[in-house]
This record gives sequence, C-alpha cells and structure tokens, in this order.
Amino acid sequence: MAVQERAVRTRNALIVSAAELFDRDGFEVASLSMISARAGVSSGALHFHFSSKAALADAVGQEAAQRLEMIIRQRGDGGLQVLIDATHALVRALDCDAVLRAGFGLSDRAEHDQVGAGLRRVWQEWVEGVLVRAEGEGVLAGGPSVRDAVTAVVAVTAGLETLGRQDASWLSQTPLTRFWGLLLPRLAAASCLETLVASGTCTPTVTATASAPQ
Repeated sequence: MAVQERAVRTRNALIVSAAELFDRDGFEVASLSMISARAGVSSGALHFHFSSKAALADAVGQEAAQRLEMIIRQRGDGGLQVLIDATHALVRALDCDAVLRAGFGLSDRAEHDQVGAGLRRVWQEWVEGVLVRAEGEGVLAGGPSVRDAVTAVVAVTAGLETLGRQDASWLSQTPLTRFWGLLLPRLAAASCLETLVASGTCTPTVTATASAPQ
C-alpha cells in the first residue's frame, strides 16, 4: 500500500473511531488514547494527523457536514416531497451513521459550532429554503406560516435524534411518517396533497466511511 493511501486510511480510521466514542461517551469523556486504541493506531500516528482532541473533533464535524450535504442535495420535482424525503434520509442516517450523530452532538457545543458549519443551523436553513420555495410555487395551504412549519420540522427531527439515542425505534420510519401524516393536511395545498407520500419516496445511501481529504 502506498504511503499516501495508508495515511488517508489512518486518518479516516481515527475520524470514525473518534466519532463513535464522542457519540457513545461524549466529547469530554473520550480520550485520545481511547480513540487511537479503537482505531488500531499508535499514539504517535494519531498526533501526526491531529494535534489535539479539538482538532480531531473539527475533522469529525467537517466529515459530518459533508454527509449532511449529501442528504440535502437530493433532487425532485416537488419541494415538499423533497423535504419529506430528506427528513426520512436524515433519520435513517442518524440511525446507522455515528459520524453524523457525533457531528450533530458536537454542533451543540459552542466551540465546535463553526467547525461542522453548525449542522443544526445548516439543516434549519435548508428546511426554510425548501419551504420558502414551496410557498412561492403556491403548493402550501393557508395553514401554518413558513416559520411555523420550519419550527415543526426542525423540532421533530431534532427530537427524533435525541430520543433515538436511547431507543432506536424513534429512528425508524414510523414516527416520522406519522408526523408528516399529521402536518401535511394543514401544510400542503389541496391540489397537491394526494401526490405527497408521507413515508418518503426514496432510500438514498449515506457513505459509511470517512471521505478522503480534498
């Protein structure tokens, strides 16, 4: 294996190991020795790639931000269905992707907010953008305002993320489908309501390993 390829694999292994421990134990509890041991990497190799735990957390946040970007880059004909599908994709990813979960956890910490581009903020701004577009296209009903709808969607996805840490059933398809079943009759215009699928229409794949640095 080439030296550069080995270095990339080592770096990626450390990012995944750190994410898993940050997600399981919390940033404060996870130590560099625990991270290197879990990754099967020497302490010296870890310090070659990352000068501190904060630097490693930065890398986790950046990787998580890329994974969130993969989710919100979905394409579709209707803004509301794109939003529904993205929420399902996010919840599925949170169920199986420790890097994404850790990224959201780190974004709650003020010192890491800008590192992962503040994942919660990115998600909220994207949701708002989709709903503003839907309003402009005339596919929203005269029920909740865009602000109210953004609040509901962001709050529910954040709540499912939190509840899912204790009970994985919250990250299954059913709770989110029920939420959309309740919201859509008030949110969507009658002319497009029957075309919307509350359970989502696609199953995008989220990369499960850290990407190589650009």
